[in-house]
Amino acid sequence: MLKQFLPNEHFKSILEIVPEQLKARGIKGIITDLDNTLVEWDRPSATPQLVQWFDEIKKHNILVTIVSNNNEERVKAFASPLDIPYIFQARKPLARAFKQALTQMELKKEETVVIGDQLLTDVLGGNRSGFHTILVVPVAQTDGLATKFNRFVERRILNWFRKKGMVQWED
Repeated sequence: MLKQFLPNEHFKSILEIVPEQLKARGIKGIITDLDNTLVEWDRPSATPQLVQWFDEIKKHNILVTIVSNNNEERVKAFASPLDIPYIFQARKPLARAFKQALTQMELKKEETVVIGDQLLTDVLGGNRSGFHTILVVPVAQTDGLATKFNRFVERRILNWFRKKGMVQWED
């Protein structure tokens, strides 16, 4: 059961994920979380570095869909200026939004990765739906109230994985 929380890969930042490496593995699409994955949960728009990363991803013909549990106003305000499709109030880790993103991109699960900063929503949802999952370190040290509880549970799960030798990275 706990293995459902284990990501396939781990990066310190989404900016470390290189489109050439994704393409080499046959990846054509990215389903990504928004808050604390792409930018801080309270930052309204993309940083210049993130805009450049999205440009690189698009140059390699990799599709991106933002899947967020946040409300429409927040997600639309971030995604629209970047011309990135999005799904709001996704209710991750439930599978519906992941399937919806896959349908919108017209891709197969094998051609798509799920990227996020939370084990309990992004990784669990991606794994349960059959995707390759990538966990990134949250870009902010602060969280909204609901996420604070998730982080407490995540630390316990990660500590268990470390004791079992299943993860080698540090937070």
